[in-house]
Amino acid sequence: MKPTSNLNDPNVAVPPQTGQKKRLIMLFLPVLVAVLLLLTPVPAGLEPYAWHFFAIFVGVIVGLIFEPLPGAVIGLTGVVVIALFSQWLLFSPAEIANPKFKMPTEAFKWAVSGFGNSTVWLIFGAFMFAAGYDKTQFGRRLALILVKYLGRRSLTLGYAITFADLLLAPFTPSNTARSGGTIYPIIANLPPLYGSKPNDPSARKIGSYLMWVAITAACITSSMFLSALAPNLLALALVKSITGFTISWGMWFLAFLPLGVLLILTMPLLAYWFYPPEVKINDEVPRWAKSELDKLGKLSRNEILLLIFVCSALLMWIFAAAWIEPAMAALLVVVLMLWTGVLNWNDITSNKPAWNTFAWFATLVALADGLARVGFIAWLGKEGGQLLNGFDPQVAAVMLLIAFFLLHYLFASTTAHTTALLPAMLTIAAAIPGINMPVYCLMMVTSLGVMGIITPYGTGPSPIYYGSGYLPTKDYWRLGTIFGAIFLGGMMLIAYPWMVMMF
Repeated sequence: MKPTSNLNDPNVAVPPQTGQKKRLIMLFLPVLVAVLLLLTPVPAGLEPYAWHFFAIFVGVIVGLIFEPLPGAVIGLTGVVVIALFSQWLLFSPAEIANPKFKMPTEAFKWAVSGFGNSTVWLIFGAFMFAAGYDKTQFGRRLALILVKYLGRRSLTLGYAITFADLLLAPFTPSNTARSGGTIYPIIANLPPLYGSKPNDPSARKIGSYLMWVAITAACITSSMFLSALAPNLLALALVKSITGFTISWGMWFLAFLPLGVLLILTMPLLAYWFYPPEVKINDEVPRWAKSELDKLGKLSRNEILLLIFVCSALLMWIFAAAWIEPAMAALLVVVLMLWTGVLNWNDITSNKPAWNTFAWFATLVALADGLARVGFIAWLGKEGGQLLNGFDPQVAAVMLLIAFFLLHYLFASTTAHTTALLPAMLTIAAAIPGINMPVYCLMMVTSLGVMGIITPYGTGPSPIYYGSGYLPTKDYWRLGTIFGAIFLGGMMLIAYPWMVMMF
């Protein structure tokens, strides 16, 4: 009999002692990083409690990277530690000295503040949409249609997902709603058709590739269109109020057009190279998909209802954002699915990925917002401005953009990033003589979408794809670094010269 290697066999267990030792090291590492930062002298100009908060935040990020415990546990631990020691980590001496200030109450309010964030609830709603697609088999039907016509090659499926997001992007001012609520529930049904299962070695057959293409496409289209990401509109208002420069929809689109088109056309191929699916070509699956579609027959009552509900949500996200919050539109659809029997309450309570992501992202939002609350972000912007004194204006502009892009590691929300950092970055640049402010402003605002790729919490849909079971932690961080570098390089080498020429 021919001997076979068991090195890649997932059923071969790691020796218990080795596994336990590695786990203890991974558990100790975030604590060690946080303690070392806590013991480091507080930088000049920064309050001690702000530096201590930052130390705990970095410890949480290290924990999320190495994941010795589930992400939700890491995030919750960070929030609880800061709330328990809020006297030294969260609140200023002036706040504590106020007789009316109730520290325990305020610490708890901060700890649970992330659970009231609209993006967190929109993500939760997206998971419920996916549950509806799965239960009614409507998602399976749509997946089978895609596979029937485009499923022979994994690469063509990647392009189908990309172009679907591109078509929806100009009309959906929330990438969480667009990608998480519309695209993800459909494509989540694709991998099982190829025998690719979540949280399993078979995930790499095709599921991992498709999920990475989907989140990458969402980030690119969020930068392509002013109306494709909610913080884009906020960024416009900030640019106008601080610099007086007005950016129109057409100007935004034209500024990012060359880079956007290039990324849309090449990204599925880049993902195919950097994160190749094991299934490249399969002639049998499209034929099998046709036979399975025949077995499904006509649309059922629940499929029709789900289609109506999802289309209603999409219309509300596109046209009714001024009257109803996108997250509330999603919750409305969830309630309608419950009342009509498309879903039942047990489907909600038993959806572990939804609740896990809900808790994980809510704690991260609180932690990231806390950085701004304690004054760390404002201090960082001020120090950055002083460091750039004496630099060539063009060099200073490039350095500011790189810093703006990389500092997204500190944020679990593009909205929070825009609110906290963009005014500081605009103010710093405006004080440097010789900077081309129209180009600088366009570079800043069009980077908001693509920077979301760098972390599993960088933009609204990220936690959904990260929680799909197809993108392991180490793979997500590695690919986020690679594609983040590609996107940032594209901004510098393609978008910047184009904008200088055009504006």
